[in-house]
Amino acid sequence: MIRSPYWVALMVSLLCAGLYVAGLASPAVDNLLAYRRSAISEGEWWRLISGNLLHTNQWHLLMNLAGLWVVLFLHHFHYHLKGLSALFFVLCLLEGIGLYLGYPQLLGYVGLSGMLHGLFAYGAVQDIVRKLRSGYLLLVGVIIKVGYEQLYGASNDVTAMIGARVATEAHLVGLICGLICALAVFIKLKLEHSKGTI
Repeated sequence: MIRSPYWVALMVSLLCAGLYVAGLASPAVDNLLAYRRSAISEGEWWRLISGNLLHTNQWHLLMNLAGLWVVLFLHHFHYHLKGLSALFFVLCLLEGIGLYLGYPQLLGYVGLSGMLHGLFAYGAVQDIVRKLRSGYLLLVGVIIKVGYEQLYGASNDVTAMIGARVATEAHLVGLICGLICALAVFIKLKLEHSKGTI
């Protein structure tokens, strides 16, 4: 289990749940860790990552954690512990940077959903690289979903459930970041293969 990628999901789940409970006990947790554009501009760079780990309410938390386990179940065979840990960190960081640079009007954000869209897209591309036809369906599906959200917004039911506006911008940023990571890994493997055949 310790070497399994599911270990990452377990650790992230416990961390997010712990932060949520801590936030209920003390608002200082959210005030210190949430993505807040003004605070990031003043040098609190950790918020680019830590904002991904916070949630608005228990439904938001449960939906995101369920999504994490489902996405990992779909693509667990692409990952090992270290690789998935690094990918999770990079996607969270790129999510924060992408929101900060691309959406100056977005003043605050919390949740894993942006990172999850990136992880889903990354896994779909890995499916395609490994000649799994399901990868094409998954990739097209997530692109259509995110595109629809950019045009029409998120479901009113989801908005009501999480008690906040769904940051569809984060989903787009996450999707793009996942594709960038997949491309970077693909190029890295190609270069390593080329060196090995010289």
